[in-house]
Formats: sequence, structure tokens, C-alpha cells
Amino acid sequence: MERPFFQSTTLIQVKTQAKGFHMITGEAEQWLREIGAEMGTLTLFVRHTSASLTVQENADPTVREDLTMAMDELAPEDRPYQHCNEGPDDMPAHIKTMLTDVSLTLPVIEGRLDLGMWQGIYLIEHRAQRHQRAVRLLFQGTALN
Repeated sequence: MERPFFQSTTLIQVKTQAKGFHMITGEAEQWLREIGAEMGTLTLFVRHTSASLTVQENADPTVREDLTMAMDELAPEDRPYQHCNEGPDDMPAHIKTMLTDVSLTLPVIEGRLDLGMWQGIYLIEHRAQRHQRAVRLLFQGTALN
């Protein structure tokens, strides 16, 4: 029996404490269960210009530490940027966002994200200060109900 196509959306809030990777896989999976998602795609979009999204290693935290260090080397805070209205990490945060992704589209198979064993979804906070970040989730596909 073919199931009808449907769409659903929600907005999740992620409270970051500081620069780094913040796992949001659990929130995405929980929402997919709540809406009864079966087969389709989940799109995530972060609504900020100084934070981004990525799929990355979820087992060894040193991977994320090394990635943070590499991003800091690519966009250091000690350069004489013109845009520094909100502090020395302001422009580097915009550069890091440009180098990564503000949206992801992931497959959903049999109600679950089709991630690899060692993959997780992360919001990357590029600013030193704590922030509340909004991430839009959009499922398109079929539902179990």
C-alpha cells in the first residue's frame, strides 16, 4: 500500500555555551518519531550567519577539537578585519560559516536517519559567547500513520 506524501516542520532551539560542536542528532530523531516519519528527507537549516551545521564523527571528541582548531587557523581572530562590531570573533565566525554549511539534507529510511555508525549531526557555534540558535527542521516524505 502506497502511503501519501506529507510535509512537516518544526523549529528547535539550541543553547550553546561556547565555541564548538553541539550534537543535535537526538532532537532530530525524536521529532521524526513524533511525526511518524517513514521514508523521505530531513532538511535542517540554521537561521544564523555565525553558526553552521555539519555531519561529523560522533565517537571520538578529539576529532571535533581538532576541527575547531583547524577552523581557528583558517579564520584567526587576530587579523585586522573591518567587520568587528561584536568583538574579535565576529568576522571569523562569518568566515567559518561560509566554509561550512547552513543547511543539510539527510535521508530518512524506515523512520530513522540514514547516518553511518560514527556520524552525528552537529550545530557548530563559531562565537565564543553563549547563544541560542534556531534550527528549522523540514521532513518531506511518507508517514507511518
